[in-house]
Amino acid sequence: MNQKQYGILSLPVIIGALGYFVDIYDLLLFSIIRVPSLKSLGLTDAQIAGDGLFILNIQMIGLLLGGILWGVLGDKKGRLKVLFASIILYSIGNIANGFVQTVHQYALVRFISGIGLAGELGAGITLVSELLPKEKRGLGTSMVAGIGLTGAVFAFFIKEMFEWRTCYFIGGGLGLLLLLLRVGVLESGMFQSLQHKNVRKGDFFMLFLKRKYFLKYMKAILIGLPTWYVIGILISFSKEFGAHMQIEGTVDPGKAVMYAYVAISIGDVLVGFLSQALQSRKKAVFIFYGITAISIVWFFNLHGQSVNMLYLVAAILGFGTGFWAIFVTMAAEQFGTNIRATVATTVPNMVRGSLVLVSLLFTGLQSYTDYLKSAWITGIVVMLIAVLAAWYTEETFHKDLNYVEVDEVLP
Repeated sequence: MNQKQYGILSLPVIIGALGYFVDIYDLLLFSIIRVPSLKSLGLTDAQIAGDGLFILNIQMIGLLLGGILWGVLGDKKGRLKVLFASIILYSIGNIANGFVQTVHQYALVRFISGIGLAGELGAGITLVSELLPKEKRGLGTSMVAGIGLTGAVFAFFIKEMFEWRTCYFIGGGLGLLLLLLRVGVLESGMFQSLQHKNVRKGDFFMLFLKRKYFLKYMKAILIGLPTWYVIGILISFSKEFGAHMQIEGTVDPGKAVMYAYVAISIGDVLVGFLSQALQSRKKAVFIFYGITAISIVWFFNLHGQSVNMLYLVAAILGFGTGFWAIFVTMAAEQFGTNIRATVATTVPNMVRGSLVLVSLLFTGLQSYTDYLKSAWITGIVVMLIAVLAAWYTEETFHKDLNYVEVDEVLP
């Protein structure tokens, strides 16, 4: 099989990592420049918090819908075609972001960009998983995520050097440049061989019509919930948490995102090696769950401490949630080639989209208790759900991916 030709530093892995780098730059850019961009539109501090969450949720809905669109197309038309189309859409979206004048324009363009951004990771992880041999695919996908996640760090430094509208123009330009680099990457041999088989391809509803598929799919999504609770709530709104915890100094949420993503990228590389050493995806994930839980407790006990201590905890929180690549790889490994891109693309975007539900729980609890208690209760709920989902998920470390869901063969 052609996937045995590739190693963890081969062209598909390197290009996948660069693609994810641009994806993360664009995805996290709003969280990094939320305050200055909304301030320039004339919003007050209270409006920045409320409208900022609204825009973030709209972006996540775009990711959710885009995940379904690109996942289905990835199984029907090919992994590479999805990568090209999604890059074009989010590049145009980010360029348009540099021209917005109102909150509703901002939200609309982030929705469009979110649809585009949804295709990059899942298609890239699927492609790398299918091109690399099974003993290397966990390391390969970890390299993609680990290198790619440094896009958030790059976004922070770009924000420090340029006006916020220029930051969006740069993101759009990077995406268009990425199109040129994608030209040398080959399509997955597993996908190409599937074209001659009479099986259902990219049938998203297949995941809901059969109990065994539905349960596997839901568990694959729920495993990743802590990642966007940490990034979407604790880190993105660290300025507001800092005010409630009377942190000494001014909290820059962009800097908190930067520190978190430096640590996430390190964690995502190390979790691949840890999984390799333990010969288990699940054991590695549980270790990182433990780090995440401890750092969440630490975060809510920062009352009166310095802003630098908050940044330190943001980094540890990031490291603990640095299992993104492994959890997406686990999702891809759960299903056959005829539905794999659909799963691998929709699962991370369902997790990102779940931020809408997590934030609704967070804001809903504020009707009964204060801001901080609402956040940590939300965290407890999220961690419990994720641990249970991971516990009941199949171990896939040694699984051969060259198969289809044969009970879905068409008559």
